Amino acid sequence: MKDITLKITGKQKYEEREEDQMEFVTDGRLYVRNGTVYIMYDESEVSGMEGCTTTIRLKEHSVKMKRSGIPGFSTELYFETGKRFSSVYETPYGPMGIEVLTDYVKNNFNIEEGKGSIDVQYQVSLEGMAEGCNKLTINVM
Repeated sequence: MKDITLKITGKQKYEEREEDQMEFVTDGRLYVRNGTVYIMYDESEVSGMEGCTTTIRLKEHSVKMKRSGIPGFSTELYFETGKRFSSVYETPYGPMGIEVLTDYVKNNFNIEEGKGSIDVQYQVSLEGMAEGCNKLTINVM
């Protein structure tokens, strides 16, 4: 396992609202198993999920993200270009259905160097109550 620094940028654009952008830098851990990259980091106040641990599984053409650690707050999302994924988003206010349609996954991560970036753009729907376009960029430095 290797200690790393991550810069995470998230952009959200929901109907009739200004685009929101969040950016933070955090420490994490990286390891490779059978050609699959795993990145783990602890969420902070900035993300609004302090106490959660996020694990990202990076394959050549897909990204799986899992958040856990706080009772009543967890989620698992899967991103692969052109694919639709449905899941349950556990929140302190109760479970909520979430569906994502991935526009693209761009994997610019170099396994040998343990550095690079991952870009994911996706459409999201939260039980039909909120729909929007999100972009997530993760830079491993």
